[in-house]
Amino acid sequence: MEITAIEAFKKKALRWSASFEVCCCLDSNQYPDPYAQYDLLIAAGAKHSLNAGIGNAFEQLKTFYQHHQDWMFGLLSYELKNEVEQLQTLHTDKLDFPALYFFVPEYLIAIKDNHASLLKGDENVWEKIENFCPDTTAQTGPLVINRRFDRQDYIHTVEQLKEHIKRGDCYEINFCQEFFAENAHIDPVATYQDLNALSPTPFSGFFKIGERYILSATPERFLCKRGNRLISQPIKGTAKRSKDPILDAEIKLGLKSSIKEQAENVMIVDLVRNDLTKSAVSGSVKVDELFGIYTFPQVHQMISTISCTLNPTIHFVDAIKNTFPMGSMTGAPKIRAMELIDTYEKSKRGAFSGSFGCISPTGDFDFNVIIRSILYHAENRYLSFQVGGAITYVANAEEEYEECLLKASAILKVLESKNRKLKG
Repeated sequence: MEITAIEAFKKKALRWSASFEVCCCLDSNQYPDPYAQYDLLIAAGAKHSLNAGIGNAFEQLKTFYQHHQDWMFGLLSYELKNEVEQLQTLHTDKLDFPALYFFVPEYLIAIKDNHASLLKGDENVWEKIENFCPDTTAQTGPLVINRRFDRQDYIHTVEQLKEHIKRGDCYEINFCQEFFAENAHIDPVATYQDLNALSPTPFSGFFKIGERYILSATPERFLCKRGNRLISQPIKGTAKRSKDPILDAEIKLGLKSSIKEQAENVMIVDLVRNDLTKSAVSGSVKVDELFGIYTFPQVHQMISTISCTLNPTIHFVDAIKNTFPMGSMTGAPKIRAMELIDTYEKSKRGAFSGSFGCISPTGDFDFNVIIRSILYHAENRYLSFQVGGAITYVANAEEEYEECLLKASAILKVLESKNRKLKG
């Protein structure tokens, strides 16, 4: 089916899909991407589902895929680190996302170049979407957004982490802070659509699992598989954009030539190369692009691309496990960085800095990194988003704090429409 008004169709289709208990929308916002198969995927309804706890979640996912060998969409929580390594998390969690959740959809709609295809479900779905009348009675109200760290507390913690780096415990750590609102009443679909309009990114998405929602404007790909090839694209390096095109070009050039940002980026590139080696044909790991600069509405980002040939003896689920959690959200060395994250951060990450995406019937997959995302539990009215950055020996704590606010800016602007008040 040809779509003449794609944005209007996307809004209607998302509203319709969100009426199901489970749905997932993956939207590239038509960014040019050599690895993308579709511009948009909307999966609605769970024909089959897997909700796995920490312990043997990845093995359960293998079995689930082998049994169905169908399209499936799912979430990999950051807390799966406790299965991959001997780690634990002591922080409480008010969002309560599953450690691992995948579902085979009842309906699956794909859009490519303004042409919509029905990959799963009844043909009358087009009429259902066109005639769908959303429930507009959802209660909304002003939000009071709190912080787990105030500025001084954050700066003090960064200085403590730099002491660990000086002692040789690690050489880079991704340190994050949580912004949250209690008794929050939002319309998840409208909030996601506002966020995606303000900050359209290539790996954005909307994921509903019962009363839990992920509203994501993430620019980062964690890992994808195309045939026998694995591709990872970590982000490390951020610069604020300017409305002045000449100054904006200078900022972009400054990011590309920044020794500090290059150092942060290459540390994670080396970590990803090491992770991919566990699943690769010997000698096939390569850096396709180092220090690429990509522009988004609020920021310029430094992104590198690393790929390898998947060893045919390695199951693709094991390839995901071998690289999880993504190095851009941990630091290096990975295990020690994750231990320090659990020690110094004040919130359980849960779904944040995990991943969601899809697996095709042939075993190809594409997963994002859950950053620049709002997490919301509609039943207990808890709203949360986290932001962070790479802390190295040369990190300036004040500048790192300002970078956090920059990364949060699109979300804060969207929530301002809810008469947002920021405490701390």
